[in-house]
Amino acid sequence: MAGQISQFLSKDHRRLEDLLNQAAAGGEHIDAACYSQFRAGLLKHIAMEEKILLPAAQRLRGGIQLPGAEKLRLDHGALAALLVPTPTPTIIKTIRIVLKAHNPLEEGPDGVYTTCEQLFGPQAPAILADLQLAPEVKVAPHHDGSFVMEATRHALGRAGHKLVEA
Repeated sequence: MAGQISQFLSKDHRRLEDLLNQAAAGGEHIDAACYSQFRAGLLKHIAMEEKILLPAAQRLRGGIQLPGAEKLRLDHGALAALLVPTPTPTIIKTIRIVLKAHNPLEEGPDGVYTTCEQLFGPQAPAILADLQLAPEVKVAPHHDGSFVMEATRHALGRAGHKLVEA
């Protein structure tokens, strides 16, 4: 059975998936309000992992990061880069593909969440509380400058992904 940290973060994955599905339900027309909620939620989720979960695990491992943490961080960078430009069907399709590969690395009996909970032991409730109290992330307006898609493609490539045309 998954622990409370796994349940909390996995439930957030489902919430984010639902928001993305709602945002893209209109096909070519993207629901800006739903996408905005998805965008803010994904940035907060990434921040919870990057600022609370992974650093706590690294501290408890004597400064050594978890196996697979580098891949998670590269994926987080790729996802964050995808959130910069105004959303398009191509952006949404690529986000879905990245999340489809990324979320299983975190969830399940062999995922990072379970590994963290085992490592945290009696400290798990305090870390869960920190995750639950994580602040909202300030979200900047979309930016569509000429360099944005080039930087996004670069971040995707570093993480082993590519922009996928819708």
